[in-house]
Amino acid sequence: MQGFNTRRSALALAVAAALTLGLAACGDDNDDTASDSSSSAPTTATNAWMTKAIIAEQAAATTDAAKEAVANRRAKLLIAAMTLPQKMQQLTGSMPEVVPELPECYGGRHVAGIASLNIPTFRITNGPVGVGQNDCIAASIYDEVKTGKKSFTAAYTDPSSAKATALPSAMGVAASFDPNVASAFGDVIATEMNNLALHVFEAPGVNMARIPVLGRNFEYFGEDPYLTGTMAVSEIKAIQGKGLIAMPKHFVGNEQEANRQKIQTTIDPQVLREIYLLPFEMAVKDGKVASIMCAYNYVNGVHSCENKELLNGVVRNDWGFTGYVQSDFFAIKSTIGTMLGGMDHEMPIPQYWSPTNLTAALASGSITTAMIDTALERRYTQTFKYGIFDRPVKQTAIDFAGNGQKARDIGTKAAVLLQNNGALPFASSVQKVVVIGKASQVYAQQAVAGGARVGVVVAGGSSDVMPNYTVTPVDGIKNALQSLGNTTAKVQLILVDDANGTATIDGAAKTFADAQAAAAGADAVIMMAGTIAEEGADRLTAADGSSLSTNTVPLAPGASAADGSTLDWYVAGSLTVPATPNGAAAMVKNSNTVAMIKAIMGTTSTTARTMVQKTALVLKDNAGVAMDPALVGAGGPSILEAWFPGQEDGNIVADLLFGLKNPSGKLPVTFPYVGKGFLDSATENQYPGKVAGDGVTQTVEYTEQLHMGYRWYDGNLGGQCAPVSGVNPCVAFPFGHGLSYTSFTVTAPSVALASSKYTVKATVTNTGAKAGSEVVQVYVSLPTGASSVGVTQPPKRLVGFQKVDLAAGESKTVTITIDPAASNHPLSAWSKAYNMWITPAGAYTVYVGTSSSPKDLAQAGSFNR
Repeated sequence: MQGFNTRRSALALAVAAALTLGLAACGDDNDDTASDSSSSAPTTATNAWMTKAIIAEQAAATTDAAKEAVANRRAKLLIAAMTLPQKMQQLTGSMPEVVPELPECYGGRHVAGIASLNIPTFRITNGPVGVGQNDCIAASIYDEVKTGKKSFTAAYTDPSSAKATALPSAMGVAASFDPNVASAFGDVIATEMNNLALHVFEAPGVNMARIPVLGRNFEYFGEDPYLTGTMAVSEIKAIQGKGLIAMPKHFVGNEQEANRQKIQTTIDPQVLREIYLLPFEMAVKDGKVASIMCAYNYVNGVHSCENKELLNGVVRNDWGFTGYVQSDFFAIKSTIGTMLGGMDHEMPIPQYWSPTNLTAALASGSITTAMIDTALERRYTQTFKYGIFDRPVKQTAIDFAGNGQKARDIGTKAAVLLQNNGALPFASSVQKVVVIGKASQVYAQQAVAGGARVGVVVAGGSSDVMPNYTVTPVDGIKNALQSLGNTTAKVQLILVDDANGTATIDGAAKTFADAQAAAAGADAVIMMAGTIAEEGADRLTAADGSSLSTNTVPLAPGASAADGSTLDWYVAGSLTVPATPNGAAAMVKNSNTVAMIKAIMGTTSTTARTMVQKTALVLKDNAGVAMDPALVGAGGPSILEAWFPGQEDGNIVADLLFGLKNPSGKLPVTFPYVGKGFLDSATENQYPGKVAGDGVTQTVEYTEQLHMGYRWYDGNLGGQCAPVSGVNPCVAFPFGHGLSYTSFTVTAPSVALASSKYTVKATVTNTGAKAGSEVVQVYVSLPTGASSVGVTQPPKRLVGFQKVDLAAGESKTVTITIDPAASNHPLSAWSKAYNMWITPAGAYTVYVGTSSSPKDLAQAGSFNR
């Protein structure tokens, strides 16, 4: 992990900027009269909110509402006993310090406790792909901070951060199309949070993969709001089921990292409701989530953390949210506006909500003590509800081996077999295997998680997890072969330069022609490529001079917004800052990966099998790839999409390539052909945002409205995507697509009304020779008149799915229910005129199949409402 200490993450830059501004009158942030935390809780609990009787009453409550009612009563008792300075101290995170209860931890993600009031130190960790940057780096770092050798920002970035299991990406979890996988994902996270004595998980991420180059797509669940909400709810329930607080983020319209701190996002209110708010609504209504994180960006002219219409009007009044709202780190822009707008907790330090600023706001009458009490009551109610006050802040050992196996299982269920031209699964008897990748890229060399770079495990985004171990691709293949009884096979690692001129084979200098010859003579050829991304910047070629501190981040002259969606675009340095055509910090380069793949495929095989029959391309992606047509179809390699597999990368990929596990994932995003994707048609307004004449205001407009993701391709908004024989000519691999090492049929689809709900049925049969899993997907087309409610409706929307496991030759009937009253509003459109959901009159058509492509769907029936 060389170079980790010298790089400056997006968070560190934000901290530095805050310090430059003097913390906006932070004043007496750490007033000793406010906090008297200690390393252990009082030995007697005499406070009314901590009596054995009230704790027992809460534990005995049989419903969620009853449990929350007792927790709320405890919160009110506590607040009534607090002084105003104590209340102010509790409204924000503390400056980095040694955690009172954990002297081994120097942390910057907590609210210091108050022992006399039985308030424990309230500890927060990032996510969403494991326990990321958290509240514990080595306490010895504090000595260096005190002597001036290091900045206090080390608390957020130092590589001594507490280790955890680096799980596969959230995009991969979505690709499983299995809520049980999301639950398992959340269970590992929650278990390790409890091991590390953490309380809040800043995740799941439920922003949309509106643009395939979004730097944090790997943290999110794809391009469909219903799929996103379903996965988020399962993860939330798993986390909160272990006495912890989940925090879906980033509320709302935070679909780009380019200029995320200042970008003005314009979204039609109907589009906001039907797409971008929907996963949050599901998290609140179905997941009963305890908290929400407000974002950096502005939405329709109002900053996310002081958007009273959304936070109070929609989230609390419309949805019935009873939890609390926390700011993203250094996200808020005001003291009064955020308090009035519905935010409850500032992180990570007392900046705008410092005692000095709050006192001034109280004195002017702009806010009241009652508002402070309300903010605390919302958070304390949830912390009491989940038992955080009732257990000690004490760390225990993590079962890294056991959790690693769970990560491996999740990863194999997340992978998607995009195409198979006969190479997969590889025979267990292979004797010569070559693994080929770019020397400048991580994919063939090391485990891929987040913004990993060659020689660097993690790159600085808040989601990065410090793994206890990693499994490289070559080691994973050797492990798989050993488990199959093959102890004689030779596995070679071939790394090719960007110019496709030179290479190394197991470290020895060779020519690219030598690499081609090695591939020609191999029994199995495995090429690895992908699209690394990270928090702080999109895969965008920005104008020179763009940085995290500039007011705008426009596209560089001559660049296309779609450039970063290819396998060739990369940055040698950290992608936590905008990438530009020139400059050492993050300079855009061309790996010529596609040309390398074509050259390998064009080599004449010297074994009994052709290159097509023995070659696989493994993709490790942020959110899909714009595919070169030469790679798709009968002449291309077999393609396995593994996303960011995390620490078990090598084992996950090898298990699938050699058939130890059968791929069963489906695409949660669309893979277009190069030149035919949404970003190829996007205007400057749509992405990365148009810079106004003042040179400081950048606005992005979601003018595609409801036509986002597969809906954009279905609707042919680019004008060149009309289906031909049921196949969209712009799409290489459609949303919902995924193959298996066996085959399936879906027959006898039907839909019927039963007790105000619609029951969709189909028979799924495994027609192959191996056990496997298929995902049945249900889409609905709204009546033709639905667009009269407001904006134009896309041709169809996903409203249900179910994964089914089948033995060879087995059949099962799958039943999927469409509930018109469900939180995802499957049959409704949002009316701006009436400010409510409306179910349009007319005929609704139901489709059942195995992807969003017309050729993979059959009409199950229709009904009128």
